[in-house]
Amino acid sequence: MYPNLYYVFEDFFGVKIGFLRFINSFGFFVAIAFLVAAALLSKELKRKGSDGLFKPTERKIVVGGPATISELVINFLLGFLFGFKILALFFNGSDAMQDPQSYIFSSRGNFLLGLLTGGVFLWMKWRERKKQQLKSPEERVVRIWPHDRVGEITVIALIVGLLGAKLFDIFENWSDFLKHPSDYIFSGGGLTFYGGLICAGAAIIYYTKKNKFSVRHLADAIAPSLMIAYAIGRIGCQTAGDGDWGIYNTAYKVDAENKIALAAPNEFKDSVNAHSAYLLEHYGQADSLPNTSFQKPSALSFLPNWMFAYHYPRNVNKMGIPIPGCDDMYCNRLVAPVFPTPFYEVLMCTALFFLLWAVRKKLRPAGAVFCLYLILNGLERFLIEKIRVNNQMDLFGLHPTQAEVISFGLMILGLVGWIVLWQKNRASRTSV
Repeated sequence: MYPNLYYVFEDFFGVKIGFLRFINSFGFFVAIAFLVAAALLSKELKRKGSDGLFKPTERKIVVGGPATISELVINFLLGFLFGFKILALFFNGSDAMQDPQSYIFSSRGNFLLGLLTGGVFLWMKWRERKKQQLKSPEERVVRIWPHDRVGEITVIALIVGLLGAKLFDIFENWSDFLKHPSDYIFSGGGLTFYGGLICAGAAIIYYTKKNKFSVRHLADAIAPSLMIAYAIGRIGCQTAGDGDWGIYNTAYKVDAENKIALAAPNEFKDSVNAHSAYLLEHYGQADSLPNTSFQKPSALSFLPNWMFAYHYPRNVNKMGIPIPGCDDMYCNRLVAPVFPTPFYEVLMCTALFFLLWAVRKKLRPAGAVFCLYLILNGLERFLIEKIRVNNQMDLFGLHPTQAEVISFGLMILGLVGWIVLWQKNRASRTSV
């Protein structure tokens, strides 16, 4: 596992760059996911605009005016945070570099450096506006197309999506949150995809209606982007080992060389008994852990064992038992191998992205592509939850996970939406 880019460069290139500990592997892939999604969304919105499906809106702007108070304040605050936290990493000793996540979400920092950097940012904005300032500021009308707003849409999705993902994770782990609220609020981990999807979706719908362009056409344009962004994000989950793995696969074991090998019938039970104290402390049980046995088919014997069971050595959550001979900050691996569900989701969602990309120009009416996305996304997540570790709910005598409930709801919503759109489209054709 590679908790952050420091370990990537150390493993692949043999170099140790301390500052790279600051760049989490999961966060890195989330950033890549947003960039790829934004590029694809821009491409689709331009295509739809050229096809006459979008019209530009007009906005009045003032050119040549001085920097506003709000601009100066925002730039000062951004500069202050950058100096107080990021630049201060170089002045707060090696402990901050060893565990930058804990440092970032703490109250530690360099106040003086924050003030200086904030002042520099404020001056740069003032100077930039001063160079552009005219004797008499002019009011102009500009035409703005939906693809010109991709940057704003991406920022809204990022901020509201992260807040929603954190909020839904708190709901999913409510009892633990009540015991340690600060740990959940200020932790860099603990993000639920569907929380981000729902909250970001609501915010984007509001933004779309406010700026008067078609919600349904935007939804169709963004559907493939959402699918590939999720796949890329899951690469980060698999790379970092952030806990989004599956249930135990008892067909495999971790051998003396810390590698995955076939297990004898009772070896899983022996491993559980040997580490029962750890399992009781972290899971509250050791005798009924979710598990199943699945050995790779002979036709797939050429594939590595880790594709069917993995122990996530040096995972970012530091979960599991110590790895012998390891003295680094991340030196734990799981008690027994589990299904690498993030890897499966990377494969499935990448395939589903290509499907959506192939049909995006063919499905009618507007909104049909997004309905298909809801169905496919819900089905994929509902199926993967069958072999995935998650907290269960008590719902009318059933015990589904939060993701199973939401994914099932998305499938129903997508199906109903498709039927309604199809009926409306047929009715409009009949009336012509």
